[in-house]
Amino acid sequence: MPKYQAIADVLRNEINNGHYTGGQMLPTEEQLTERFTASRQTIRHALSVLVSEGLVSKLRGSGSRVRAQSAQTKSGNIAVIATYISDYIFPGILREAEFAFAACKYTAILAATQNSVYNERNILVDLLNKPIDGMLVEGTKTALPNPNIDLYRTFLERNIPIVFFNGYYTDLKGTPSVYADNYGGGYELVQYLLQKGHESIAGIFKSDDIQGHQRYFGYISALRDANKLVSDNLVFWYTTESSHELFSEELAEKIAACSAVVCYNDEIAFRLIPFLQTKGVRVPQDVSVVSFDNSALSEISPVKITSLSYGAQSIGRISAEKLIRKIAGESVESQTLRWTLVEKESSQT
Repeated sequence: MPKYQAIADVLRNEINNGHYTGGQMLPTEEQLTERFTASRQTIRHALSVLVSEGLVSKLRGSGSRVRAQSAQTKSGNIAVIATYISDYIFPGILREAEFAFAACKYTAILAATQNSVYNERNILVDLLNKPIDGMLVEGTKTALPNPNIDLYRTFLERNIPIVFFNGYYTDLKGTPSVYADNYGGGYELVQYLLQKGHESIAGIFKSDDIQGHQRYFGYISALRDANKLVSDNLVFWYTTESSHELFSEELAEKIAACSAVVCYNDEIAFRLIPFLQTKGVRVPQDVSVVSFDNSALSEISPVKITSLSYGAQSIGRISAEKLIRKIAGESVESQTLRWTLVEKESSQT
């Protein structure tokens, strides 16, 4: 991090923590150069960052004064960080969020991490130097320790509120999030299949996102409670980078030995059904396939996919509205959305 940015961060924290109050003069440039062992140019650069954020006003010949809270201006910008922008269900989520922001005169600055913590860090570092009023974030690889928590904490220290959607980081306790009842969804899908007489139910889950872990936990808990646990080798795991390796001969053989399979989402189910068909496995006659999200893929699949839906609930709209309230200083709580099962061809036998 550049030295001027580090100095700006220290001064910003002191302002936000009340060390310097509205209307109070900051130390002179000369005093700050001595305190931080920095050049006057570096100090001026740091102060200019605070001026651009509306925290400080420069008075010609008089130094820098902390602005009163009421005088601090909003940028009108909100950063929206998603794992993807143009794929799968993300366009709909982001569109609903943008509508909510636009209704309150906010402009969304969009960025996509491609579910890469490296990309996420670069995006966050870039945003540290941009005027934003809040952040709507879909976490990256939320099931794994995240090296970028330090940057999220920097935003929070700057009093820039954050709301997460589709998941959360356990290390950022108290930060509100909007996400589906993934445990309950996994449990519900298995109960549905058991009621249809299925005895051996395989599972495919994503290992690097917290949603995958929660959906697996619901799935395996329902099997346990029904005394129908399957062997561990009938549960298949994949990551963002390895999904193309999932569709192997071993997968086809083991799923064909079962009567049903629970998929992490419609994207996996959409790819699985034609793959099984090429191996002579019929859906649903031989194997029933169920999934999450009730996306457009569930409709255009060669066999329409039974899938869990958010119904009329919109994660994008709900999380955006929570962020707007958070920016306004209101107290905001996390929210869990319930699923609704939409039965289609892939499980009707």
